[in-house]
Amino acid sequence: MKIRINNLTDLHLAAKQFLEFTKNHHIFAFYGKMGAGKTTFINAILKQMKIEDHSSSPTFSIINQYLSPTYGTVYHFDFYRIENEIEALDIGIEEIIYGNEYCFIEWPSKIENLLPENTVNININVEDERRILDIEL
Repeated sequence: MKIRINNLTDLHLAAKQFLEFTKNHHIFAFYGKMGAGKTTFINAILKQMKIEDHSSSPTFSIINQYLSPTYGTVYHFDFYRIENEIEALDIGIEEIIYGNEYCFIEWPSKIENLLPENTVNININVEDERRILDIEL
């Protein structure tokens, strides 16, 4: 499935479409170059999940944990700053991604060998000012 985001006003609808299309999945790997909008889109999804206390990417903390009144525990990972998979294992990534919680992962290429088979891959491509999300279930 492809979702097109022409401008920031489209984020609300795009996040809603994303959650409806992926409703039976919990692990999401977001690929895209720096500045593609990974964090911005994940924050829009978190807002759709009724999570109001999100504000930024967990770039420096690596992981943020939230509680959604309708989706339960939700994790947002940003692996940009890790050097290898061992660092991800040290923070307990396996226990989290093999649980039943929602996980949104930025820079998943750094931990691809650890991701479960049922991970949903999202490629964010930039075309001028638009974003095209290519979602692979």
